Amino acid sequence: MAQFTLPKNSKYTEGKTWPKPEGASNVQEFRIYRWNPDDGQNPRIDTYYVDRDDCGPMVLDALLWIKNNVDSTLVFRRSCREGICGSCAMNIMGGNTLACTLGIDDCGSGSIKIYPLPHMPVLKDLVPDLTSFFAQHASVEPWLQTETPAPETEWRQTPEERSKLDGLYECILCACCTTSCPSYWWNGDRFLGPAALLQAYRWLIDSRDENTGDRLDNLHDPFRLYRCHTIMNCANTCPKGLNPAKAIAEVKKMMIARVV
Repeated sequence: MAQFTLPKNSKYTEGKTWPKPEGASNVQEFRIYRWNPDDGQNPRIDTYYVDRDDCGPMVLDALLWIKNNVDSTLVFRRSCREGICGSCAMNIMGGNTLACTLGIDDCGSGSIKIYPLPHMPVLKDLVPDLTSFFAQHASVEPWLQTETPAPETEWRQTPEERSKLDGLYECILCACCTTSCPSYWWNGDRFLGPAALLQAYRWLIDSRDENTGDRLDNLHDPFRLYRCHTIMNCANTCPKGLNPAKAIAEVKKMMIARVV
């Protein structure tokens, strides 16, 4: 039988249970992953109670309420609170999503469990290290590349050409799709992942871009593109409703078409 040794500090323990807010009659329990790289301790799960009558409707509102009223040491990312920046991506009730767009009432009954995005190094508490994720995004060169001289005014597109970018340009790089992908879990150092490949296709399909050949050459690798096995976790978890798996399939079709 195969024997596996878990990495140091990988097993979490039961943490602190904070007292319920005094006088609150409508209370929601939250169980939140905590880890501090500076104290040498294992990760833990702390339990908090939020006064729903004093808190906004979203999970991010609850995290802010906890930080402001109960435990100021709780660490998480957030910015726009509008589902635009992708900063507050985390794993809530077993699924990757944005805390600012997920309602507390939509989490079901019982305690709400919150963890950082899975299979990524954790910097602290709910903050994952996305250095590799953004490096992979940069590797697809996500900007317009042309050979012809730049026009005096703008690069033009027909409405039909522009419509091909729908479902691609809306990606906010929250990493929900990439960190939900089993192929990325096992090959994250070489497989680019759903988000980066969706961005790659966004520029491959752009009628204004003139570097299609080099872009496809950059992706022609057994791991960078072809580790995708169409598991579809990426499409199921995307908080913007995008379909990275379809975009990856289209890139594969472009690879085949240029060989034929």
